[in-house]
Amino acid sequence: MNIPKIDLKAYEYTLPEERIAKFPLEKRDSSKLLHYKNQDIEHFIFSDIKKLLPSDCLLVYNNTKVIPARLIFQRETGARIEIFLLQPISPTSVIPEIMLAKHPVVWETMIGNAKKWKDEEILRGTVKVENQEVIISAKLLDKEKRQVEFSWNNNEIAFVDLVEACGEVPLPPYLNRKPTEEDKSRYQTVYSEKEGAVAAPTAGLHFTDEILEKLKEKGVQTEHVTLHVSAGTFQPIKSETISEHPMHSEQIHIEIGSIRNLIKHMGKIVAVGTTSIRTLESLYWYGVMLLRNEGEEFLVSKLYPYGNFEELPDFRTSFRAIVDKMEEKGINSLIGSTEIFIFPGYKFKVVKALITNFHQPGSTLILLIASILGDKWKDVYNEALANNYRFLSYGDSSLLWIE
Repeated sequence: MNIPKIDLKAYEYTLPEERIAKFPLEKRDSSKLLHYKNQDIEHFIFSDIKKLLPSDCLLVYNNTKVIPARLIFQRETGARIEIFLLQPISPTSVIPEIMLAKHPVVWETMIGNAKKWKDEEILRGTVKVENQEVIISAKLLDKEKRQVEFSWNNNEIAFVDLVEACGEVPLPPYLNRKPTEEDKSRYQTVYSEKEGAVAAPTAGLHFTDEILEKLKEKGVQTEHVTLHVSAGTFQPIKSETISEHPMHSEQIHIEIGSIRNLIKHMGKIVAVGTTSIRTLESLYWYGVMLLRNEGEEFLVSKLYPYGNFEELPDFRTSFRAIVDKMEEKGINSLIGSTEIFIFPGYKFKVVKALITNFHQPGSTLILLIASILGDKWKDVYNEALANNYRFLSYGDSSLLWIE
């Protein structure tokens, strides 16, 4: 493994509490936009993005949709039990399929106040779906693995309908507030489509339908990928060596037509958000696995890119291998998962620029930013702090070019 030594203290910075954006701005595209290119920093408003992106680029966004993943139950004693959906287990691990299930489902979860939830105890609640009262039950199947079975008394109702009816918006913990009615729409991109994320791909929160239309008029093409963001995106690095930090697996869905379109735009791809860049770079490494005859399963482990490779294919060759495999199997849609961990020393294979917000000190996402900017990440963040930028999920934006 070619894993560089990383001093995690070098990726800390002081983020005053008042600089964390606790609520969204009134208008999505009125946020500030820091533009970094050729080591120069300029300041804009996000609506200026249309003049900063070249007309021949391909803008790739993540169309995942945040589900209200925080489910609240009350025991008969009155104790409140909070169940946070993480990963589906059965009857399928494929997120779009389990969301449409009309029979009992099992999820890996995080459980708040778990000590109060006794073994064999079934929690129940009543919700209204399509003018029908539905009783939803939660049974703890495995306390150690935090596996919970959900069932309900109406097999005409899909699980996604129950979640939409009774779940709360899973706001990031650092916002330290209860979700409001406004969060239901604002903690969601305008192009969100595929239910399954438990955190928003926040770089996309700045886009409006009007901006997307003006980019289209300019000639900028768009393409979507789907990565269902997990709660692991908020997990701080606690291990002394980064290789020991656990990266949660996140599910990817992509169509064969999208991969073909990506191939056509080699060298001109701009990713909207860290979730999109992780998806695109993971696709590259999956192509490498196919070319090296390492199996057909689309699963990119967190340190796979740091292996001892004598020679690596270019982006087009790698993606072509994926298309060839899909054509051979007669499938148009690919489902996989990734744990990819991008930190300084990583060489980007697919993406030329990234649109992203400003991230937490000492986080995996700061390491990703540093892998793009090198030590210049400090200049960018100091500049943002000096110019009163708003930070984190509801904060301001940046357009960073990979050099």
